[in-house]
Amino acid sequence: MTLPLRSELSRYLRTETIGGSILLVAAAAALVWANSPFSESYFALRDWQIGPEALHLDLSIGTWAQDGLLAVFFFVAGMELKRELVVGELADRQRALLPVIAAVGGVVIPAAIAAAIGLGAPGMDRGWAIPVATDIAFALGILALTGSRIPASARVFLLSLAVVDDLLAIILIAVLFTTSIAMMWLLGAVACLAVYAFAQHKRITTPLLYVPLALLTWYCIHDAGIHATLAGVALGLLTRVRPDPGEDEAPALRLEHRIQPWSAGVCVPLFALFASGVPLSSDLLGQLFTNPISLSVIAGLLVGKTVGIFGVAWLAIRLGIAKKPRALEFHDMFALSVLGAIGFTVSLLVADLALAGVGDGSEAEIAKVAVLVTSLAASLIGSALLWRRGRAHAVRKEDSDVLEQLGGVDK
Repeated sequence: MTLPLRSELSRYLRTETIGGSILLVAAAAALVWANSPFSESYFALRDWQIGPEALHLDLSIGTWAQDGLLAVFFFVAGMELKRELVVGELADRQRALLPVIAAVGGVVIPAAIAAAIGLGAPGMDRGWAIPVATDIAFALGILALTGSRIPASARVFLLSLAVVDDLLAIILIAVLFTTSIAMMWLLGAVACLAVYAFAQHKRITTPLLYVPLALLTWYCIHDAGIHATLAGVALGLLTRVRPDPGEDEAPALRLEHRIQPWSAGVCVPLFALFASGVPLSSDLLGQLFTNPISLSVIAGLLVGKTVGIFGVAWLAIRLGIAKKPRALEFHDMFALSVLGAIGFTVSLLVADLALAGVGDGSEAEIAKVAVLVTSLAASLIGSALLWRRGRAHAVRKEDSDVLEQLGGVDK
């Protein structure tokens, strides 16, 4: 990876790290607000409907955050993934394969564990999908705070893994939670994406075309009955990442610079604010380690994600299918796999979608509490492992510097 690409990755990670801190504050604020004497105002605001009814967009603020703001987040993530695949470290096919294979393991194993433990529980016919996603912003934030001394390739691996992981989760959302597809609206979305791709190919740069086109794509996918966040992923992957001769930077880079701060600092935290407000009653907390839904989420995230990501990655490297990231050891990869158990954003989204309308609503609430508790546990365990690995890398670097100095003295 060239120096400019490393600098751009560092900028991306810094923004996501700050966003992760804001996200944490927003989630904590939601929990406090939802469990305070003012809780009625929180739920009234979250459920307040706004938007033009004639366009079928009279949605609650919580739904706008879920369908609209997260689409912006996935647009940025899609562009970053494409950039790494086309011109970044993942342009090497075998290195690119590793996070993809690990992400698949990190989706299949948690889903299987959750389905087995939650078998027969209300809503678990689709609730097994809750623990399949990794929260990019939180995971990168924890890595930046506690893993600053491990090699930079760790950040590329975790970023790529989390983006592919979330992309697979969004595809699952589209498959599982689309009851019927309006084909005309779907064809409209495909046409919009084709126009977007053509405009990128022709090097058209005006936002007067792209902004209305992106909004129309989102609207078509939304009215087609598919989860609208797919619009963000599709548009991100279609955005050009190579600059033309005489062009200072590619469109994807320009858009990331403009949109990512809004995505990390506003869109995702606002989603967290309206998704994390779970009433923490003593009854709910008492069920956390007895309810099959919460147990399936906890085991799926904490055990399934760690085993799925690390186990499949280790196997792929041993079989020669993929290459280990530069300067990383298996101990480092295990620590990063634990961070993969931080579900949060998309897991909360799937919990809402899978368990909405099931029973009296307590199933969705207990699943959300399980996501929050497990994500916190994964953050703490992952931080401890990263801190320990950072010390090991620091000692090794010190020993290497001493040997280099001694070699210089001998000369």
